[in-house]
Amino acid sequence: MGDSEHGNRLSEGLDPEQREAVHAPRGPVCVLAGAGTGKTRTITRRIAHLVNNGHVAAGQVLAVTFTARAAGEMRTRLRALGVQGAQARTFHAAALRQLRYFWPRVVGDAPWELLDGKLRLVGQAAQRAGAPTDRESLRDFASEIEWAKASLITPDDYGTATAKIGREIPGPAEQVSAVYSGYEALKTRARSMDFDDLLLHTAAVLEEHHDVAGEFRERYRCFVVDEYQDVTPLQQRVLDAWLGNRDDLTVVGDANQTIYSFAGASPRPLLDFSKRFPEAVVVRLERDYRSTPQVVALANKVIGAARGRPAGSRLQLIGQRPDGPQPHFAEFDDENAEARAVVRRIRKLLDAGVSASEVAVLYRVNAQSEVYEQALTEAEIPYQVRGGERFFHRPEVRQAMHVLRSNGELEIGANTLPDVVRKLLSTIGLTDEPPTGGAMREKWESLLALVELAEEFAAAVEDADLPRFVGELVLRAEAQHPPTVEGVTLASLHAAKGLEWDAVFLVGLTEGTLPIQHVLSDASGGSEGIEEERRLFYVGVTRAREHLWLSWALTRSAGGGGRPRRRSRFLYGLVPDDHPAALPAKGTVAGASSLRRDAAKPECRTCAGPLIGSVAVKLGRCASCPSDVDEQLLGRLKTWRADRAKQLKVPAYVVFTDATLMAIAEQRPTTVAALVGISGIGASKLDKYGSDVLDLVHAGGSDGGSSSLIRASEDQLE
Repeated sequence: MGDSEHGNRLSEGLDPEQREAVHAPRGPVCVLAGAGTGKTRTITRRIAHLVNNGHVAAGQVLAVTFTARAAGEMRTRLRALGVQGAQARTFHAAALRQLRYFWPRVVGDAPWELLDGKLRLVGQAAQRAGAPTDRESLRDFASEIEWAKASLITPDDYGTATAKIGREIPGPAEQVSAVYSGYEALKTRARSMDFDDLLLHTAAVLEEHHDVAGEFRERYRCFVVDEYQDVTPLQQRVLDAWLGNRDDLTVVGDANQTIYSFAGASPRPLLDFSKRFPEAVVVRLERDYRSTPQVVALANKVIGAARGRPAGSRLQLIGQRPDGPQPHFAEFDDENAEARAVVRRIRKLLDAGVSASEVAVLYRVNAQSEVYEQALTEAEIPYQVRGGERFFHRPEVRQAMHVLRSNGELEIGANTLPDVVRKLLSTIGLTDEPPTGGAMREKWESLLALVELAEEFAAAVEDADLPRFVGELVLRAEAQHPPTVEGVTLASLHAAKGLEWDAVFLVGLTEGTLPIQHVLSDASGGSEGIEEERRLFYVGVTRAREHLWLSWALTRSAGGGGRPRRRSRFLYGLVPDDHPAALPAKGTVAGASSLRRDAAKPECRTCAGPLIGSVAVKLGRCASCPSDVDEQLLGRLKTWRADRAKQLKVPAYVVFTDATLMAIAEQRPTTVAALVGISGIGASKLDKYGSDVLDLVHAGGSDGGSSSLIRASEDQLE
């Protein structure tokens, strides 16, 4: 293939801005690339163009990004373009390769061992410094050391530096500094390095050994940095050492997607690129090929409301795809109702042909995953948790279950089950007020989720006690082992960065969750923190190609219990004024049960009053209205459920929950329409169990009649 023909192929399918970036002359180039604008295609074509036109040999190119997955994708695309030998690696992988090569010449002895993790040495340093040594504190100390090293802050400077910026720190500054200093001393004595040292040593070698720097710069002449908005001062120092006094550098980034400031990342090098290189070519990519115009319009509104946006971040995405559905907004009484509604919508998407792997549920904190793990399990929809352990696999949850199980003989007495659970979990870290952040906050969120499960269990099960609750937790833990190859993705917003799906559900959008509570309570840096939370929300919105769902719940617990919540400030201006979900914003307390969203709110079948809470909706009556349960029918239903659960080898609640059986026994549905009118009975449950349930209601009626009704009505269900 000739150069001209090859050059034409590299320009195929590019829009004018992408083509400008690809064909920019050798030298400094800054590509401001919005979400979904084809940045990877653009930079790999640029590398191929430079190689094809003889500006640089393939082996002289070093492209760096922030994840091994992104580096792998870049290498694959370069090979497909005929570029063999160009290096595409993460910062740390590139530094490790260079250190291994230069170490014998610079140090002279065997290479130091690379630590797999910091916690062991951090624990020793914490013990010597008289600091806390529990697992969560050590994780917070380790994270703080990583931030300090990424920010080029030494142990001696730590206290002054953190005070100057008002940073929240995991203990007294003197104590953290002592742990940091002790960790560094222990590590050096053991002749070991951590991942941050890979970058520090690489920069030092190139800065202090001119012969090594000369050899390296002769080897690599062209540099490309992806996700440049996430660069830390330490990574920038390494990049400067690589470059020397040269300027053959292409950077690509989007300041609107800076979401790692807590780890030391800053968009400033991206935004100041033109100041450092006045002759740089700057190209703006704003044509969004990922998302529908409806999703793009919402994303622009989200980021357009940001305060203090610097000029380089004011990208306005322009949707290039055909029209799609409008984003869906929904408000619910409690988290369980929200999760069930999300799963019902997911089932509809799957039935319509959307692949489960093209659906994601995204949340702000990992503890939010449990209610979705449970709802997906009950609906028999496979899922996988990305970037974190499944809820019942988390160390703090396993520890909590051990504490609860060990106190199984404890009498409830005059207390409620939730009170007893809260008291027991307070011995392992559950406090009345949440910690400010970090690993302690994550643990607190998980422990609080267990208390909320106790509240739900106590509301649904008469005479609920600790052993029964522990048994329920064990059953839930055993049930949540779905296949992970093809399934719905559950992920935090941070873990979703760089990914995309056909359908995205952004859930739990309330004040104190998004934006996170410790940002709201931070008097010193709250404004900056809130804007980073807004960017995180923007990242979540831009993960969706076509279907976008945004939802929130007014309380945590079923029945409207718990502290009322207010929907996230980031939703104001997004929810249409005439949308039912916009109505609560006009009230005074978003969590108040008097604020209703829908004129067609379900009514009590006894007193015709509004039903408040998921349990009341399921039963079809107010909690204060008398139950007219058919005890014999309820007994038959429980016996049948136990048999089916045994046959299917699943916990009984996976077939039907106690509340659903109670609703059936109270309402005694005799038709398919009446049966599916009960909350929690959709197409899947109807198909599997509908015939049996109607037979039990009819006390032995014909199978054939019920089954035919079920089959005829399936296409009428939601």
